[in-house]
Amino acid sequence: MSGNITLSIIKPFAIKSGFIGPIMAIITEAGFRISAIKSVKLTIGQAEEFYSVHKSKPFYNDLVEFMSSGPVVAIMFKKENAVEDFRELIGNTDPSKAKEGTIRKMFAESLQRNAVHGSDSDENAIIESDFFFAKKERF
Repeated sequence: MSGNITLSIIKPFAIKSGFIGPIMAIITEAGFRISAIKSVKLTIGQAEEFYSVHKSKPFYNDLVEFMSSGPVVAIMFKKENAVEDFRELIGNTDPSKAKEGTIRKMFAESLQRNAVHGSDSDENAIIESDFFFAKKERF
């Protein structure tokens, strides 16, 4: 059984490029409802904690640096089959491999300067949502 929440982060590159509105429009037009939203500037420590699952990977330090380089917008979305549908909507992590019409194809500059994060499992959607949002901040 699939879950009904997912977490997305609009990353610093997309915010600096002015893509918050267009990205949000695509997501909400695809039937996702906002359950919680906030703008935050992650510290290096917070970025290290959030991405700790990738600590052993060669891109980890660059990812932490990128994600703490400017403000991000964290959004918890609700929709039936949220994680799978959202992953389809955002496309491949590498925008050069993403399908036409996906958010990453349209708004990411590169694999390293990606536009959005999306939870990769129902379990991680809960963990990631708990990282950014207290229960009282969700509706």
